[in-house]
Formats: sequence, structure tokens, C-alpha cells
Amino acid sequence: MKNPIEVSWFSALCDDDYEFLGQSDPMLASSWEHCRNIVLAAEKGGFDNILLPSGYTLGLDTTAFASAIATLTTRIKLLMAVRIGESWPPQLARQIATLDQISGGRLNINIISSDLPGDKMDSEPRYRRTVEAMQILKTLLNGEHLSIDGEHYKIDLDPPRMKTVSGKCPPLYFGGLSPAAKDAAAEGCDVYLMWPETVQGAKDLVEDMTARAAKFGRTLKYGFRAHVIVRETEAEARAYADRLLSKLDAQQGDAIRNKSLDTQTFGVAHQAELRAQSEANDGYLEDNLWTGIGRARSGCGAAIVGDPDQVLAKIEAYRAVGIEAFILSGYPHINECDMFARYVLPKLDHGRLVI
Repeated sequence: MKNPIEVSWFSALCDDDYEFLGQSDPMLASSWEHCRNIVLAAEKGGFDNILLPSGYTLGLDTTAFASAIATLTTRIKLLMAVRIGESWPPQLARQIATLDQISGGRLNINIISSDLPGDKMDSEPRYRRTVEAMQILKTLLNGEHLSIDGEHYKIDLDPPRMKTVSGKCPPLYFGGLSPAAKDAAAEGCDVYLMWPETVQGAKDLVEDMTARAAKFGRTLKYGFRAHVIVRETEAEARAYADRLLSKLDAQQGDAIRNKSLDTQTFGVAHQAELRAQSEANDGYLEDNLWTGIGRARSGCGAAIVGDPDQVLAKIEAYRAVGIEAFILSGYPHINECDMFARYVLPKLDHGRLVI
């Protein structure tokens, strides 16, 4: 018998909410009130977890937001993104422990292998630094003495007095497609996240990462990050997808994608490749997988589109190849959160991911 899947929503902390892609809307800009309301809607709708993303140039500070929203929620877990290039890992460990206490043990961590803004580091050493940072977090948050003589950190330190509710490090979610990123994930994270793929592409990636993790004597859980558009009929869902792009021109899309600091990564390049492959089929890479979102977004660039049964079947197809966690979003985020919660979530066997 398969474990329940974890179904997460997304709070648009990084100025990423639209009624029409590419058209700024002051009512949907990142603010405490707007992003708070997304989280509260997701908790009310029954989602298990919510991603709180992080970007240097865009939107709200994630750690400050997580601290505040933790006091307003009671059940939903908080997947807080942290940018390793901007953090000193021992101090980050104390922040995580404190936030976990505030939330009553509801904190998960999304590790981002970022640069320090303005200080560019080559990809491979940056990922090696991230592996060391994950090791530091796990050691200190598991209540163990830290002694690391690494390439990037040389630290001898007792754990902080402040501990998580469980006394253990929260699960670390992490993604990346370059060889260095995959090796970092295999060695250090608990949940490997992928951006939209075909079902076969997801299966291949799960198999690749399972083999890489085995070389370190480890096993991973697998997560899938995608957008979603669900309506009562497939025709309505596809019409809404077309509506999202109805006011976008190519120049606007390029400008939006280039605002992000991750525009040159393997993952972003792969999303562009998938989008190019789908052009001959109105942007549909395969049944119910539409790449049009990527025309106005860097990173996660495709949506599961269809009626409730089609969206459910697509999620179950990914589940069948090893995906146990789904991080979903849609535009506008509150509206689509409600649609998914009404039409699909009650039909899914879901719950918090067990690590």
C-alpha cells in the first residue's frame, strides 16, 4: 500500500501573482496581507504544506514572513525557503529552531543553493558549500556537537540551546538539474524537488537520483513542483489557460524571466527546452501538461490543465513513478487554491510527508 502523498500550495512572496501573466496588478503584488491570505486559504482548503519562496530582488523576506504566519496557522506545515549564500549556517540553525518552536513543530526547509547577492560563485563550489551547510544544519539541529573542517566552513561548535520541537532537523527539500546539483541533493537533502517534467521524464529523474543517493548509502523522497488549472470541463480549463496569456507579448515575457537571479541555470534551460518541444501542439508537451506558464516566468514553467478527473489522473501518473510530494500553484493564487481544494484535493489520499 502506498503512503499518502503530500499536497502543498504556494504563497506568492516574490511578486509572482497575476490575473493576466505579465500584467502587474497592485492588488496581487506581494504584501503581508495578500500572502497571508493565500496561506490562510490553503490551510482552510486542507492543503498539507505551503511553500514560502525566497528571492533576493523580489517581494517579502521569507524568514520574517514565516515567523508571523506561524502564529496565525494551526495545522498546515510551512516549507520555508532559505538562501544558503545569504546565511551563516550556525545562525540559520538557531533561526530554524526558533521558528519551529513558534509553529509548534510545523516547519520544513527548502534549501536554495544561492550566491551572496553581488558576489558570484561558480556552480560546482557553490553546491559543495551547500552540502556542507546542510551537514551543519543537520548536525546542530539534531543536537550534536559540530566539528567540520570543510572547503567552505571550518567550525567547532556545540548545538544551540534552542531546539526544534522534535529535537531533530526538519526535512530539507532541495532541487537542481546540473550534475553538481544532483550530487548535492543525493548527499545532503531529504526530498528532491523537480520542476515540471513529462511523466517519463519524472520517472527517469527519480531513477537517476535514486542511483546517485545509493552511492552515499541514502534514500530520497521525491517532490514535483508545478502549476495547475482545474475547471469543471477540459474546454473551460484550456480556455482559462489561453486567457492567462491573452495580454502577454514576447518582450514582456523575456523581461519577467530575466528579473530572476536563476535565469542561467540548468533547470531554467531545461524548462525552455520543454517549452520549445511543445510549440507545435499549442504549448501542450503531453496530455494535460501545458508549458505556456513559462512564457512569463523563470523557473517552474508548466501547468497541469484539465477537468478534475484529468488533473487527478495526471497526479496519480506522477505518483506511480515515485513522486510523493506535490507543490502546486495557480493564477491568481487564492482563486486557483480554492478551485483545487474543491475539485481535486478531496479525491486524493494525502497527508504530511513522512521522512
